[in-house]
Amino acid sequence: MAETDRAKPFYERVALIGLGLIGSSLARALRRGALAGHIAGHARSERTRDLSLKLGFLDSVHADPADAVREADLVVICTPLGAYDAVLEAVAPHLKPGATVSDVGSCKGSVADGFARWLPEGVHGIPGHPVAGTENSGPEAGFAELFENRYCILTPDETTDAGALSRLADLWRAVGSLVEMMDARHHDRVLAITSHLPHLIAYTIVGTAADLEGQLKREQADDKRLVETQEVIKYSAGGFRDFTRIAGSDPVMWRDVFTTNREAVLEMLGRFQEDLVALQRAIRWGEADKLEDWFTRTREIRRGVLELRQAGRFLPTEGNGEAE
Repeated sequence: MAETDRAKPFYERVALIGLGLIGSSLARALRRGALAGHIAGHARSERTRDLSLKLGFLDSVHADPADAVREADLVVICTPLGAYDAVLEAVAPHLKPGATVSDVGSCKGSVADGFARWLPEGVHGIPGHPVAGTENSGPEAGFAELFENRYCILTPDETTDAGALSRLADLWRAVGSLVEMMDARHHDRVLAITSHLPHLIAYTIVGTAADLEGQLKREQADDKRLVETQEVIKYSAGGFRDFTRIAGSDPVMWRDVFTTNREAVLEMLGRFQEDLVALQRAIRWGEADKLEDWFTRTREIRRGVLELRQAGRFLPTEGNGEAE
């Protein structure tokens, strides 16, 4: 939508429930573009509420989510997935007729189910997922440029109001996102391999390294000729540094992702294990051609990521803030 076509904000009042990385970044982006007449926020933590007001990206902040959503034209849930039911139960009776409710979570099937369960008639529920983030969290971690040239996936269904969907999509485009429409269940399978499994692998590798560090410390105590303390961390190569960055993401958020999207994650984990066994066999038997073919094929994927400009400084981790 051209600037000249928009004589007023997309939404007169936007309520953000959760003021972590994504919520605070969205607020900043809305403020930068004058996309909302009033930006209201809610966080459970008094510290987060006070800091958000001090940082200046909200017009009002509320201890009760019901107060934040009153008269809101758009409500965006920016909490970890495990808090959604409690949030929806608290705000549902206070939603304005005709309002749109969306979210920023990494799983969409469960969100669609929750919207169908909790939202009253006349309120438009449209699950959303901005595929953007950093390993940092909290209101001070947000920045308005977070969504620029990053995909935002919306998962409407056959009952979704076309006008509400178009308006929400235009808002995400206005903050810099590339908007895609996708079936909610398909989204969860795609993100299981592109996001959820990589995070699970990162957590595992970093945890294994930490366990190895402990073993090396014990060995050092028995034999001074063995490794120095902190060698695993001290001599980390670039690959391990990338894994530690991903593994530094908000643990509450990722706990909820894996418990919510467990079926898709387990399916992709099974496929990954099969491929890992095949690579293990190739290494064991010195099958150099198989290894080179595999690495050549996967390098093409990296080139595709670069061509789509999805390898910037905000990737590969994603986050949606803290449980505050």
